[in-house]
Amino acid sequence: MKTKTILSFICIAATAVMLFAGCASGQSGAASTVSGSDVPKRKLIIDTDTGGDDASALILAACNNDIDLLGVTVLVGNVDLEQGTKNALMALEMAGSDAPVYKGAAVNAAGKPIEAYSVYGKDGMGDAGLVHPSGTAEEEDAITFILDSINKYPGEVEIVAIGPATNIAKAIETDPETMKKAKKIWSMGTSGLGPGNASPVAEFNVFADPLAYKEMLDSGLDVTIIGLDVCGGDSKWTSEQFDKLSKSGETGKLVTGVFSKLREFDAGNGSTDSSMNCDALAMTCVLYPDFVTDTISCHGSCITDPGETNSQVIFYREGFTYDSAPNDYDYNVTLVSGVDSATFFDRYLKAIESIN
Repeated sequence: MKTKTILSFICIAATAVMLFAGCASGQSGAASTVSGSDVPKRKLIIDTDTGGDDASALILAACNNDIDLLGVTVLVGNVDLEQGTKNALMALEMAGSDAPVYKGAAVNAAGKPIEAYSVYGKDGMGDAGLVHPSGTAEEEDAITFILDSINKYPGEVEIVAIGPATNIAKAIETDPETMKKAKKIWSMGTSGLGPGNASPVAEFNVFADPLAYKEMLDSGLDVTIIGLDVCGGDSKWTSEQFDKLSKSGETGKLVTGVFSKLREFDAGNGSTDSSMNCDALAMTCVLYPDFVTDTISCHGSCITDPGETNSQVIFYREGFTYDSAPNDYDYNVTLVSGVDSATFFDRYLKAIESIN
């Protein structure tokens, strides 16, 4: 589906109104209807390995008045579990949200720690001294929270996975029947139809736990994937845009700060004036369906064998005949293949401005 230019401008205005209302409330999303209407709010759980882009995505979600943010579940990834939990708490506090935070996996599905070189600094938030949350995580563990929430709201809970799939795989292993009652899983993961960032063919969230990602894809659950390929190009934030964000208020200044190390890293890789914000872009796809302009129905196959293609996710498109591969796959993934890149930064900026 192609979004017309005039509709994009209308949607930006509508989004601004919703974002202003959401952040002004400063709530976790406990109300059950949208803007006083009888339309139930969408129920979301955000699963995160909280680095800088995760934090920016959490803030965006917390600013939306059309969702119930049931809770945030944390796992190892960009940083270790304890640091990721602190970062999630801090991001929610930045947005004035009281959504509960739950600790999940401290190691990946193979039982190994994820020793990532964080492009967001040692603390995952730009090493800018930003992480000093006043709140603490809940006593209940993340897997129990996920399963209890789905049982409480069968067919309603959407899980937004912006880190590795370890918590989701654990939940599937623990209670596969309950997980079938989840409405949808959104995953910021894979390289889409483009190159990777953890290796030439693999994206970091998959690379951190390919066994878990394969388990999620093979589960039969409704999975929509936002890959790296739609996060590049015009979706990237420029130095001029980061400067505008930093001048928008205290939260904008803090979000700009968490990207400082990533921008240094990108400059060393030859990208001197722009950086991806994949998790916030994925969250924009979740929150605003008009932002997604194209999708493809696919069979997603995650490579878990050792070697150069480990953690690559191969997409077989529905309706395309392959000469040497079977053509009777179960099409288990909706792959986002196009977004309204031109509106991404402006939508985010309006959310940040509404907090201050």
